[in-house]
Amino acid sequence: MPGSFPMRRKSARPGDPPTDRIERAQGPAPGTWDTLLVWFMRITALFWLGKCIASWAEILDVLPGSRPFEIEPFGRQAAIVYFAVVDAAAAIGLWLTSAWGGVIWLLAVTSALTLAVLTPQLVPMPVPLLVFGLTVVLMYFLLSWLAAQEAR
Repeated sequence: MPGSFPMRRKSARPGDPPTDRIERAQGPAPGTWDTLLVWFMRITALFWLGKCIASWAEILDVLPGSRPFEIEPFGRQAAIVYFAVVDAAAAIGLWLTSAWGGVIWLLAVTSALTLAVLTPQLVPMPVPLLVFGLTVVLMYFLLSWLAAQEAR
């Protein structure tokens, strides 16, 4: 009878490579642009970690001479808390050089630039800092593109 025999699974033999591994296969050695991109992401992560710590210092009222967090307008409070959380996640993701880290970081940068331009009372940012943020984003895209071209 065709249905009476149980299906036999192929068992792994000693020495056979496991098939349920999640690690990537060993690829080519990283190139110059890839290494430069990793360094760029890690240095940027350190800056964003500092930005995150500054936001938390503002929330916890440990900055001398600043206004207490409680008397800030609600919109500004929300923006400060948002950037305290998203900048921390972006810094961790950038340090790990993961794809999600780059995405979270781009979300943090674009939302900061957008809020600074559209609502300067919530996120006051001088023009040189706006230009610097845009320059860093363009450098990230350029280095990512060069690293991808080198991998081909």
